Amino acid sequence: MIKRLNLGGSPNLGVSIAATERLAIIPPNLTPETVALIEESLEVETVETLISGSSLAGALTCGNSNGFVVSKYAFDREIEAIKDTGVEVERIPDRLTAVGNIVLANDSGAIVNSLLSDEAVELVSQVLDVDVVRGTIAKFKITGAVAAATNKGVLLHPSASSQDIELVEKILKAPADVGTVNNGTSLVGACTVANSKGVIVSSNTTGPELARIEETFGFLEGYL
Repeated sequence: MIKRLNLGGSPNLGVSIAATERLAIIPPNLTPETVALIEESLEVETVETLISGSSLAGALTCGNSNGFVVSKYAFDREIEAIKDTGVEVERIPDRLTAVGNIVLANDSGAIVNSLLSDEAVELVSQVLDVDVVRGTIAKFKITGAVAAATNKGVLLHPSASSQDIELVEKILKAPADVGTVNNGTSLVGACTVANSKGVIVSSNTTGPELARIEETFGFLEGYL
């Protein structure tokens, strides 16, 4: 099921929310109606917490069914809030702290910023329990910002090449396609929250964009 939502007028849902198959990390102080929409659309438990004192959990964390990696500046209390749900959480040691922007992952694999250190790559592999490769998408190193991945499909920046699509499908083991959200926005990862059970995009996302999203992520029930 596809749902449309803006958070406080912002269409950048993927910057604010990090979601996996069972959990979504969301900013505090969302309305009960918004929290309910997220939980029902994605069929997840939600954790309301800041990350590094910021409400941008989607930009500062990345996870899958096995765990989360977070900014090295995340506070202990924030990490404990996530760990209380029973998932593993570890800090990325590198200077690159926008983890959600530089790691693209699902339950099968991860493609990360080519500048990540060997230590960071190994940590991502251990925590998420997947094979990890360094790479780019549409020549961007911010793989998590220019793509959105679930176990059923991957939506890529519209400039992604056939080689990019081939890499993504090989590593993440899911079909991939290009598209936009939010009436032409190319940073689809920054504007999309998705798992294999649902997807949430901004209210500005157009009908043709929704059709492509629906096809790519394998949702055939329409949208609200």
